[in-house]
Amino acid sequence: MSRYIQAIRGMHDILPEAIALWHRVEDGARRIFASYGYAEIRTPILEVSELFKRSIGEVTDIVEKEMYSFTDRNGDSLSLRPEGTASCVRAAIEHGLLTQPQRLWYRGPMFRHERPQRGRYRQFNQIGVEVFGLAGPDIDLEIILMTARLWRELGLSGLRLELNSLGDTAERQAYRERLVAYLEGRREQLDAESLRRLQTNPLRVLDSKHPEMQEVIAAAPSLMDHLGAATRNHFEQLCHGLDRSGIPYQLNPRLVRGLDYYNRTVFEWITDDLGAQGTVCAGGRYDGLVEQLGGRATPAVGFALGLERLVELLSLAGHASEPAVHAYLIAVGEQAQAEAPLLAERLRDALPGLRLLTHCGGGSFKSQFKRADKSGAIDALVLGETELERGVIGLKPLRDESGQRELGFDELIELLGRRIGATN
Repeated sequence: MSRYIQAIRGMHDILPEAIALWHRVEDGARRIFASYGYAEIRTPILEVSELFKRSIGEVTDIVEKEMYSFTDRNGDSLSLRPEGTASCVRAAIEHGLLTQPQRLWYRGPMFRHERPQRGRYRQFNQIGVEVFGLAGPDIDLEIILMTARLWRELGLSGLRLELNSLGDTAERQAYRERLVAYLEGRREQLDAESLRRLQTNPLRVLDSKHPEMQEVIAAAPSLMDHLGAATRNHFEQLCHGLDRSGIPYQLNPRLVRGLDYYNRTVFEWITDDLGAQGTVCAGGRYDGLVEQLGGRATPAVGFALGLERLVELLSLAGHASEPAVHAYLIAVGEQAQAEAPLLAERLRDALPGLRLLTHCGGGSFKSQFKRADKSGAIDALVLGETELERGVIGLKPLRDESGQRELGFDELIELLGRRIGATN
């Protein structure tokens, strides 16, 4: 007998019992973003590989080792998107969206061939925000405040905000030269990964989690010391806005982000509850990327949050998801089984928010009740020959000890409406 086929390593199924928490995050993000005036954009998961090489950086870990790339029948090199920003920039340029400021958001799967571990998958899901055409610290502040509001909407606490500024291109280059000189003087203390990054992307050395590297990193020169007046003022205004808004934060001069396109403001929201994969949301400014990809010079800022990590945080915090089913309709007898679908439609017409599961496939009264209980429904609705004769519907609560009662249609609508209001 053939062995059954399993999912590809690092790519996971999201099963029905888990999906409610996913909806909670997705629906919460949609509501919050809409309240700030952000419009949704959807881009393909497949792009030409050159898009990511030019945007992310050809010598980054993502492009060198992690992209899923292949040559198609026309000889073009294509890649599954490893992140969402480059695709949004490409779409904004291609469709002429940059003639005025744009506030956009997206969601969908991303792909990186990394070593699977807790909170890190080869296919993972992100929700992201990208803003084009606004250069001031006020928009940096807005998107951080928006993430803080999302955490409150989801009922998440304990996330800490870390901030840094990477400066503009000239400031970053000057700092890069000083950092390389510092690290070259300590080559014997660098691990193999840091030695490789020293030649390709030296700022990423500061992002090393290797315990033996922490002393070297702590003594490294600070990028903050290389910021000019304009860049420093931009960052100070952002911090002032966060102070006035009551959002606590920590300055982290070693926060550099893993992608080449960032400049000025960078930030991360971090948790201590997910082990090594503690970053649940990260972003910053990328003022040069639009021009780098062929558009006119356009300031830009954005972030992306990881759905898998947020869902796990909600689960760890014990957040209960909404019931998948409010009520389960049981029908016993030929006439009741014929009437049940019509009753179910009347109930759905009267209560659009009702999640009602109608029993199908026949079976005894006892077996139908067992299925009703397994469904997770709050109530079982009972329709039999007796109920039909009397013009009532039986209601049996499944999650408490209160007894069964009989209700007319209008009474049932009123009661179910109250229950739905209590669970939504």
